Amino acid sequence: MSVHNNKLFYGDNLEVLQRHIKDETVDLCYIDPPFNSKRNYNQIYNNIGKEDVAQAQAFVDTWTWNQRATEGFEDIKNNQNGVFTKQSISLILGLEKVLGKGSLLAYLVSMTQRIAEIYRVLKPTGSFYLHCDPTASHYLKLIVDAIFCSQGGEFQNEIVWHYRRWTGKAKKFQQLHDIIFFYTKSKEYTFNVLYTDYTEKSLKRKEHYHTRIKNGDVYITSIDEKGVRDNDVWQIQLLNSQSKERLGYPTQKPEELLEKIIKASSNEGDVIFDAYCGCGTSIAVAQKLNRNWIGIDITYQSISLIMKRLEDSFGKSVLNTLTLNGVPQDFESAVALANKQDDRVRKEFEKWAVLTYSNNRAMINSKKGGDGGIDGTAFIIDYNEKNEQIYKEVIFSVKSNKTLTPSVVRDLYGTVERENAAVGYLLTLYPMDNLVKESAKYGVYQNKLLGRNFPKIEVISVEELLKGKQMHLPTAVAVLKDAQLKKQDDLPDIFS
Repeated sequence: MSVHNNKLFYGDNLEVLQRHIKDETVDLCYIDPPFNSKRNYNQIYNNIGKEDVAQAQAFVDTWTWNQRATEGFEDIKNNQNGVFTKQSISLILGLEKVLGKGSLLAYLVSMTQRIAEIYRVLKPTGSFYLHCDPTASHYLKLIVDAIFCSQGGEFQNEIVWHYRRWTGKAKKFQQLHDIIFFYTKSKEYTFNVLYTDYTEKSLKRKEHYHTRIKNGDVYITSIDEKGVRDNDVWQIQLLNSQSKERLGYPTQKPEELLEKIIKASSNEGDVIFDAYCGCGTSIAVAQKLNRNWIGIDITYQSISLIMKRLEDSFGKSVLNTLTLNGVPQDFESAVALANKQDDRVRKEFEKWAVLTYSNNRAMINSKKGGDGGIDGTAFIIDYNEKNEQIYKEVIFSVKSNKTLTPSVVRDLYGTVERENAAVGYLLTLYPMDNLVKESAKYGVYQNKLLGRNFPKIEVISVEELLKGKQMHLPTAVAVLKDAQLKKQDDLPDIFS
């Protein structure tokens, strides 16, 4: 079954839900929303100490009581758009009295807004899985109960995902599980029973149980002709550093976990929705299982990673089966992205520019300050004087100013020399002929692998990006992947 109705949105999931996703169009929604569970629980509950600060580079995990939280609180209280139930409004008003207006309530307000919209877009036969951990799972269950159960929905399971990991030597039991809440919008819903495989031991137990029943003994067993029905404790290992699935994303989940959810609560051709799609595990699994899908993420780094993951897993043609929304398609939208004041999307213009020009092969420098003039890096393959394979660094710098002096080009060249990099790319929002002229002074870099010269410093405007201009140096990941897929005979021995 072909999949052609896929949508990937770059933006705030609440805005996308409200503007772009129609009522009762989704069969299954899974979300793994960010939450900084490493922060001391008492600090979260009592709002003691500094507010949360984003810990990871690839996603925003900042919850403070700010203007956005205040507006969300008022929207719930006033039942904005009519999506909030009486119970969910009363719950948030009650939690405000208990928790006060701090980081935890800001988080719960945000989740209430989005879960109410998720309920709206689910089909009457739809299912909802909420992935969380014990830090706030008890609050989140109250929120989902108030939205789903008060409107005829049902709580089905609290699934425990159990895994092993090193947890240090804290004076408490090791925390080795996540929580996944499973809800349905009604009593009539899709559910495909999952079974564990038969083993010799289970077959003997099955035969023993059936013998006892025949002899008059009553013995209830979960074993039937297909095997043992799966239970609500899932033993699935975390991805380790050596896993083939590993993408370097800090909260990446195993595909096996999403396969169980998608197989159980959807069928081929159904629509799978992930409002916090991160590195795209749910999307990749939905694609593999012939489901249609919708994904949303607020960082372009995630959007870029998802597109690269799909291309690497299913071939470049898979990108033709999806609609990409929210990514700048013209100069005006690029300017709007560069000028966004939302603290959650800091540096998003820089990320978009670097990843677009590098064809999603670069790494983003997400430091809050002191980045040394480096907004991104990539590694390319070359040969040294001894004809040995080497990797050289490429440096990206992004500027959104309307006017710039040639000093920025000189500064980039100094950074390239300092880092012993191959080339430097200066990506500018506005065309800058004076910078292009300055860049010509710094000569060329010869790549022996391709036998071509490239400008040592190159200036590229957003206008050129939007016309499809991309970096043509042989990035290590792209070249090696192409070699593996196409097995080109004319490539050097290093690729065999």
